[in-house]
Amino acid sequence: MRNNRGNHRSIKWLILLIPTLTIGLWEYVRHAFLLPYFSMELGNFLAPFIVLAVTLTLVRSLFARLEQSQRALQREKETNAALEERENLARELHDGISQSMFLLAVKLDQLDALADEGPVKELAEGLRETVRVMNEDVRQAIANLRLPPSPAAAAWVVPLRELLGETAAMTEAHAEFNWSIPDASLTDKEKVELHACVREALINVRKHAKASKVLVVGEANGLGGFRCSVEDDGKGFNGDPLNVHGRFGLRMVRDRATSMGWSFLAERRGDRTIIELSKMGGKAL
Repeated sequence: MRNNRGNHRSIKWLILLIPTLTIGLWEYVRHAFLLPYFSMELGNFLAPFIVLAVTLTLVRSLFARLEQSQRALQREKETNAALEERENLARELHDGISQSMFLLAVKLDQLDALADEGPVKELAEGLRETVRVMNEDVRQAIANLRLPPSPAAAAWVVPLRELLGETAAMTEAHAEFNWSIPDASLTDKEKVELHACVREALINVRKHAKASKVLVVGEANGLGGFRCSVEDDGKGFNGDPLNVHGRFGLRMVRDRATSMGWSFLAERRGDRTIIELSKMGGKAL
């Protein structure tokens, strides 16, 4: 942001100084070299036209750069505000829900130690497993919130490729990453939400699919929108995957997509499970 602010100030000073420097340079050239050929009246008549010509060339281009700089500053301010908000939310999750769940797990351990074999012990074990799953989901949510959205070209995509590689290594699966969505076609908010959705879908594959092949595809649709999918050849799901007890990942992806106005699809096609997000195009959110 400091570089953008410095460029912003430099452009404004140039806009202010160029007309003055133009007049000064014209007067010097006229008196030093052109006085025998131009009368004072003609020189005075030509001066405003020279300033106008310089303004239409140099100053006009500087105004265009100034507008670009202003837009870049505004994007950086919005990004920093979003990062601060996400960091505050992540801190609240960590200090509140995460610690409460840890305390609940400790209490369950105490209950388990006191309980004999039977229904109470089985209930304690079931509750502990639920707490463990929820704790993983909260930690993942905190990690997603603390992931900085970067306006640099494709920098935000790199962690997705790394996560795909980690998922493939852990599950001994073959991984493919095909990404061709133009970075400039997405807003910073869209990058944050799309990153979180793909990340959650990959974690879902890692935890549940037992796949031998995982594919991530991101492609533009030619209308200013995109299609993004996470596909695997794992065991898939029976029935509605959004209503599976104790699993919240796909519901989070659906809710994020809905809030952005994107289409969400989770289905089984042949031997592949596909989680797909798509945006038809038009004005970005």
